[in-house]
Amino acid sequence: MDRETLVARIVAVGRRLRRIERRELGEFRRWIENTNNLIHLSALLFVPLLIGVVTLLTNALVELSFLLFPPLASGTYTLFADPEGRYASPVRFVVGLTVGALSGWAALAASVALYGPAGGAVGVHPESAALSILLTGGLTWALDVEEPSAFATALLVLVTERATPQAYVLSVAVCSTLVAAVFYLWRERFYERRARYLYSTVAADDRVLVPMRGPDWVSETTAAFGSRLAAAHEAGKVVLLGLVDPDDAAAANTTREHLERVAGEVTASGVACEVVVKEGDPVTATLRAVADAGCDLVVTPYEADDGALTEYVRGVFGGPYDAIALRPVDERRDWRRVLVMVARPGDSAHAMIDFASRLAGDGGDVSVCTCIGREVERRPAETRLANLVETVDHPVETRVARSELTRYLAANAAAYDLVVVGSSGDRSAASRFVSPPTFERLGELDADVAVFDRGEP
Repeated sequence: MDRETLVARIVAVGRRLRRIERRELGEFRRWIENTNNLIHLSALLFVPLLIGVVTLLTNALVELSFLLFPPLASGTYTLFADPEGRYASPVRFVVGLTVGALSGWAALAASVALYGPAGGAVGVHPESAALSILLTGGLTWALDVEEPSAFATALLVLVTERATPQAYVLSVAVCSTLVAAVFYLWRERFYERRARYLYSTVAADDRVLVPMRGPDWVSETTAAFGSRLAAAHEAGKVVLLGLVDPDDAAAANTTREHLERVAGEVTASGVACEVVVKEGDPVTATLRAVADAGCDLVVTPYEADDGALTEYVRGVFGGPYDAIALRPVDERRDWRRVLVMVARPGDSAHAMIDFASRLAGDGGDVSVCTCIGREVERRPAETRLANLVETVDHPVETRVARSELTRYLAANAAAYDLVVVGSSGDRSAASRFVSPPTFERLGELDADVAVFDRGEP
């Protein structure tokens, strides 16, 4: 094998490894965009780390008792596992654990005063155990700092041997404060801002390419739709794409004139707009235009053939860029009431909610709905929706409907200007064969329909 061949093979292997790395990183990013996965991963990482730090402290300071580990570990997990829950308060965590330890200390002192020290190596007076729980429950209730782990600190102080009760109470206060501080920083600086760090559509999808296909009113409505999305970001712009036959000069001139007129309307609305004309295969030309113009979102008119997507729309959906296929029912240019249908959490759901918020604007209404088949699914579904919408600044209504999706939309779509659904691109071929994608079963709704497909870079 000569040197040039060897170098070529090494380069090819390197490119292949980079593609695999990008694909794996992309898969991980999409996985971590699921809030439940993010929470579980954070708990898995932070709880052992913090307990390790506390262990380091106890090894350095003999006054600190190892008996603080059980309540501290369980309380730490409660914080990170449910960062928006009832017990996810740093103040409640610290005060609750400390009050529990103080209650145990008071109960221990009272029992010693009345009965003397308990017999045996780790003997505990039943009265002191009962009193410690009573005091903990009453004080945490009165102070509104109820914390499950407080009852553990109340009982464990009764069997403290390595350190005095005073040292145990101090260790609980110090170590719980350390944990609470880390949790507070994680929640305020990362978890509450995770949309900025994890969900790419919050900062992207603002350079929109609109293929001007179909009847003029459809393409112009689609262009207005794209400009509303782009207008949400200061760097937003719209690129109108005309696809022409190189052998038909007259049609090409007409197309360019149409694009220039629509571009003037878009620019007048306050959004930068360019015009591009391409020849050749429509799908290839469109994807090439996206790359050349530096766009990151394609908004194309919806096209169907016997209920299924046309080859062109399927090709755009199969490209590496985020794409929306808009099916307008009239020449509406304003979408203030938007319904987003989500089936599962993930990047696509976040993107659809982000788009809906951009379209609705400050005075609009956004509803996010998921359908369930059994009543037992309601509570988990409500939690999933709450996790999805809490990263959006726009007020969002959530709904959990016990109904078949198409039946629900048929009954409710008329109350909205726009219905946003996913393309089912993450479903297997077998699944799509057995049950066609949702948007192919919607029929004629009394609202515009936007079908979103997440790009695969």
